[in-house]
Amino acid sequence: MGIFNFVREAGSKIGLGEKSSEADAEAARDEQLHELREGNKLLKLILDTGLDIEKPKVKYDDGVATVTGTAGSQQVRETIVLMIGNCAGVAAVDDQMEVDDDTPESVFYTVKSGDTLGAIAKEHLGAANRYMEIFEANQPMLKDPNLIHVGQVLRIPQD
Repeated sequence: MGIFNFVREAGSKIGLGEKSSEADAEAARDEQLHELREGNKLLKLILDTGLDIEKPKVKYDDGVATVTGTAGSQQVRETIVLMIGNCAGVAAVDDQMEVDDDTPESVFYTVKSGDTLGAIAKEHLGAANRYMEIFEANQPMLKDPNLIHVGQVLRIPQD
């Protein structure tokens, strides 16, 4: 799928971007350790969802998360990209995952001020009452259909 850019300061705060005091002591070696930890936090985020992905790996380097593995479906692949990209500290996701099916890719939409899932559904799906399709396509990232944030990137499923 390629590289997807995200607003680095927007999204879930899971502890990315925080350096330990040890990182200040030995900058070069500890920077690698720091990035390994950040990648592991993102990997844990994926694993905790129970999504269907084989051999997932996440490498984090200077705000770019590179994801590899084999996703069970296009939806799983896109969900993982969005979950990682919508974490604070992630500026881009380099999607190098393979996928086991040939479902067409979804459209991605960046939330703007004043947006609601209903308005987005009307614009992209033709009817505001289809907002739950967008909500369901973005779980587990979204927890409440009334709570979306400016800068979040959402997956809009295609018919």
